[in-house]
Amino acid sequence: MEYLKYIIFVLVILLIISRMLPTKGVRQISTLELKKELTNKNKQFIDVRTPGEFHSRNIRGFNNIPLQQLAQKANELSKDKEVIVICQSGMRSNKASKLLKTLGFKNVTNVKGGMNAWS
Repeated sequence: MEYLKYIIFVLVILLIISRMLPTKGVRQISTLELKKELTNKNKQFIDVRTPGEFHSRNIRGFNNIPLQQLAQKANELSKDKEVIVICQSGMRSNKASKLLKTLGFKNVTNVKGGMNAWS
């Protein structure tokens, strides 16, 4: 019985770690790299924070699609253009990047550190 508890504990830890790791096939960029890409009209910039977070502070050129609404609103995005995703810390945007990949988006980029790293 003690052995089973150990296995469950290890599986839970592995699950937590896997959620924090970058998604395969998703490019990771810093906010410094993001600054160089903001003028590119062939990219889609999505902020997945809540509307309140977005309205209090955002980056010009980003559109707000909260993470909870992304699955329903993904059809508003072009699968032919790169999607660059940001949030407050990089966690929600990493989840959003995974979701976009499962929905068939080929070119997805996550901004590491999110708005916390933006200056």
